[in-house]
Amino acid sequence: MSTIEFPTLFSPLDVGAIKLKNRIFSSGHDTVMAHDGEVTDQLVAYHRARAEGGAGLIIMQVAGIHETARYTSHVLMITDDSCIPGYRRLAETVHEHDCKLISQIFHPGREIMESQDGALPVALAPSSVPNERFHVMPQAVSIELLEEIVAGYASGAVRLQKAGLDGVEIVASHGYLPAQFLNPHLNLREDRYGGTLENRMRMLRDTAKAVREAVGTDFVVGVRISADERTVDGTEDNEILELCRTLETDGHIDYINVTEGTSASQAGSTHIVAPMMWDAAYTAPSAARIKKEVSVPVLVAGRINQPHEAEIVVSTGQADACAMTRALICDPDMPVKAETRRVDQIRACIACNQACIGHFHMGYPISCIQRPETGRELQFGRPAPAPARRNVMIVGGGPAGMKAAAVAAQRGHHVTLYEAGGRVGGQVLLAERLPHRGEFGGAATNLISEIERYGVDVRTRVTVDAALVQQQSPDVVIVATGATPYRPPLELDDSLPVFDAWDVIKTNAADLPKGKIVVADWRCDWTGLGVAEMIARSGGRKVTLCVNGYSAGEMLQQYTRNAMLGAVYEANVEILTNVRLYGADEDTVYLQNTLTAQHVLSEDVAALVLALGHQQQDSLYHELKATGVEVHAIGDCQSPRTVEEATLDGLKVATAL
Repeated sequence: MSTIEFPTLFSPLDVGAIKLKNRIFSSGHDTVMAHDGEVTDQLVAYHRARAEGGAGLIIMQVAGIHETARYTSHVLMITDDSCIPGYRRLAETVHEHDCKLISQIFHPGREIMESQDGALPVALAPSSVPNERFHVMPQAVSIELLEEIVAGYASGAVRLQKAGLDGVEIVASHGYLPAQFLNPHLNLREDRYGGTLENRMRMLRDTAKAVREAVGTDFVVGVRISADERTVDGTEDNEILELCRTLETDGHIDYINVTEGTSASQAGSTHIVAPMMWDAAYTAPSAARIKKEVSVPVLVAGRINQPHEAEIVVSTGQADACAMTRALICDPDMPVKAETRRVDQIRACIACNQACIGHFHMGYPISCIQRPETGRELQFGRPAPAPARRNVMIVGGGPAGMKAAAVAAQRGHHVTLYEAGGRVGGQVLLAERLPHRGEFGGAATNLISEIERYGVDVRTRVTVDAALVQQQSPDVVIVATGATPYRPPLELDDSLPVFDAWDVIKTNAADLPKGKIVVADWRCDWTGLGVAEMIARSGGRKVTLCVNGYSAGEMLQQYTRNAMLGAVYEANVEILTNVRLYGADEDTVYLQNTLTAQHVLSEDVAALVLALGHQQQDSLYHELKATGVEVHAIGDCQSPRTVEEATLDGLKVATAL
């Protein structure tokens, strides 16, 4: 009997000329940790943590192979030899931990996300066909320039080989340049690169051949493809299968990395980093279809967050290895914990997308709302033992208080956590009750596991006041008392039933009258969207969601927002944008356009639900501060924000004790 709980997942795998120690890998994802197109200390530290944590393979983020490949202002570039020292340092660091390192080599084609200097660049594509997501009209690439780009893939691969990496991965997924050539809806060319499937495959086949001839047989060459682009104008599945068969027959690739989605459309892009609405390992059947057609190893990515999910995928032969990228962002030690039978200690990713891909889309280094140390490895790294043990009193059991408690206790302090309610978890306990958001509760579950593991004394149903603090006489007090729903001055005559969103969530809309329900949404985040869908699906109620912004959910990461918006549209929720609430009477809600000040009326209303943000509960903090006690305010107690800021506040304060 195996001593390993996941025997297939932790078995070795031959990929071309290299052997992986296990079947867990981190797939290519932009970290926003490059500077001037080169590897930084921050990027090295980020990947070191995942290598130390037991990943068998790290596939690095995209590296631009031509000047026209600069799709963001922070993309890594491999167009000249100046890139080699940085990549060499990274390869040496990763290899110290028996982890292999491959880099993606990349051209986005028309999928240009950002300008370099404010002026829009000329984007390239097989033909002048615009994309839906970025609204780019590209220039049809000439054969001469295309040949230059193909040569750039090869020369870039050689530089990475000189730097000591183990291989490269040609990115032909997600609607990027090679995928654009393959797609007959986008490739309207009449030369040898367009028309028939054979011609449309030529660009990628030429690229694979050029790279292989440049690097030889001892360097891994893989390709990443989207088995299903999840969009109305995607490449047909049978053509993707034929592409995979052809690439293997050509003999230039060592593996195929399967994913889904496309950057080109709102619906398709959701699958680049699928939110929690999608099932775990939902892309595995796509990988299995390809695996039946080829003999090279098939890798797969897509919502594989737990080792038992990955074990099922590989042990049933659906794929040979699993990308667990967000799982490694959330817990870089996940592989070694799984291998050493410490599964209960794994901090599971909840697919919220907020600080990983969400940070990337905002141009900030990626992190994790559950693990703010991610992306900040140079600042925090492994927690250092406290110089002296102190008695720490924490008031409030939401994410901020629990994170502070876990870190402080891990560092050696004696920590007592007080929570006024019957359960710790804070607003996470509300978020998890909304449609498609049940997995969000993992943010509380994971923190609860950590405070238990580090011996935090948790006392629930205790309301802390200054007298109790004086009685306990702690060395330091951390106040994490959170926030309550904010209700601004409104013109209400009490004839129309008015509810706070929190109350609706707690009762699952059961207390609302039947009829038309108006949800007034100031924050434009998960609360308004989630409550609107919950009410619409509760039966007998028609919902109008009135948002004080240009879009419902505009504060959310775009893939999460798009998934939630799609669900709201399917539930037949009416959405009014750019309106502020100022009053209501018997059956009418009074709004004002935020751009024109024009009055907007919503009539025949049965009830009004308020999702107007939150107000900090900070009275205890100010009372204690006035007494001279060492006291710190964290999380919503400082200013109502999100789980991300709450855990980061907790980390910072506890690290400084």
